[in-house]
Amino acid sequence: MRIAVPVSGGKLSLHFGHCDVFSLIDVDEATRALVKVDQVAAPEHEPGLLPRWLAEKGVNAIIAGGMGGRAQALFAERGIKVIVWAPTASPEKVVAAYLQGTLVTGDNVCDH
Repeated sequence: MRIAVPVSGGKLSLHFGHCDVFSLIDVDEATRALVKVDQVAAPEHEPGLLPRWLAEKGVNAIIAGGMGGRAQALFAERGIKVIVWAPTASPEKVVAAYLQGTLVTGDNVCDH
């Protein structure tokens, strides 16, 4: 499994479309261990680009702080699971909490 986390300043970015990089984290589904973490520069923001771009990179899920409904639908069309309203923390900590079932989510910080 490959999970994408939008990152700004080393932590989960509250708006996935305006992050500096994406952490692409490969996970062993059987052991729930983080296997590999890659940092990939985010492309310039363009509506509809990120679902296609991340699908091409083999992403199965994205964990974000906030995301509009249209973007969520575009990810779903590509078979990418969307987890939103995640807290600001290091991408590794966010993914580990998700895998352990302890990721606490709050309000969607994206209003479009």
